Amino acid sequence: MNQTARENSLGTPATVGWNGIAWWSWWMSLLVLGLAVFLLLPVPRTTWHTVYGARWAYILVVSSLIAFSLTPVLIRLACFLEVVDLPAGRKVHTEPTPLLGGVAIYTAFGISILANSILDGQVVAIMVGGTLLVVVGILDDVRGMPAGVRLLGQLLAAGVVMQSGVVLTLFPPSVAGTTANAALTLLWLLGITNAMNFFDGMDGLATGLSIITAGLLGFFAALTFQPFLGWFAAAIVGSCLGFLPFNFRPKRPAAIFLGDSGSTFLGFVLAALAVKGEWAADNVIDIGAPVLIFWVFIFDMTHITLTRILTGKVRSFREWIAYTGRDHLHHRLEALLGSKRQTVLLIFLLSVSMGLAGMALRNARTLEAVLLTLQAAIIVVIVSILERAGNR
Repeated sequence: MNQTARENSLGTPATVGWNGIAWWSWWMSLLVLGLAVFLLLPVPRTTWHTVYGARWAYILVVSSLIAFSLTPVLIRLACFLEVVDLPAGRKVHTEPTPLLGGVAIYTAFGISILANSILDGQVVAIMVGGTLLVVVGILDDVRGMPAGVRLLGQLLAAGVVMQSGVVLTLFPPSVAGTTANAALTLLWLLGITNAMNFFDGMDGLATGLSIITAGLLGFFAALTFQPFLGWFAAAIVGSCLGFLPFNFRPKRPAAIFLGDSGSTFLGFVLAALAVKGEWAADNVIDIGAPVLIFWVFIFDMTHITLTRILTGKVRSFREWIAYTGRDHLHHRLEALLGSKRQTVLLIFLLSVSMGLAGMALRNARTLEAVLLTLQAAIIVVIVSILERAGNR
């Protein structure tokens, strides 16, 4: 296809979001990328690593610079290859928008983690599983993959991670306990991965939720001295921050979307980090803190599953994984508020408030834990009322 035909099919640069920061000169991208490459050199890297606590900042800065410099390149590449998300009935965007944003985040994340030079078997397994989902996601963005193939990729990625020992330990060691732990781990990994993919439906929503969730995990890691958890969290926050200016712009539509490669990767890695993290000796807190941090994803996944089953929209597991619709939390709130921007900000605030409650559970006494749980339950009721109003 020649350039004129491609522009006719995708729209002018303005209609695909190539204005503003997304359409800057090549030399500017090279300048930012050059700064990242400089930080990756042995002397600067060693200097950062020798300072106590600076590894976290190093990973965040490097991942931000790489994602920020690569995203404009991927905008052009996605448009050239015609890997774009076209407007459709169930989608909220009105302009053709390039995909492949997940490639920038994955690249920035991977390079910053490898530059950290400290890996263990579980870290490698999480990276391998995430890589598998990125590959499947790119194929889905480019050609469209059946839901069964996408699910198979997620099962393989989860299997790699669980084989390395990243498994929940809610139940005591026994045949029944081990089986229950494995089943819950698989459900958690698949549930959060797909929930993040569902939230990639409004500008900046999935990216911002990834920053919030990873930031809370990183804060918890700093409080509990869990370096691997903190390094991974910093890499996610940094890569998403570098990508966010192109995905969530104040007065213009997104210049690029995460695509399945980005949303499933972020959801999977965050879910795996929650399993890998050591939360507390008390199983109540073990469950409560990560549930509150990931509350938005759990709430939306639970709500749409129950609603679709009770209304007869899905009657089998195959129908469930293949079903797509405008019944998610952000769709209902947008119908109520009449503003995509306000909807995204409201969901951000909900995620932050529930996550902070999860952080407070760490040192909470029994009465405080009960009050925090009651507060979370009240927020669930409030959001449910708002959702019902939006549905009407």
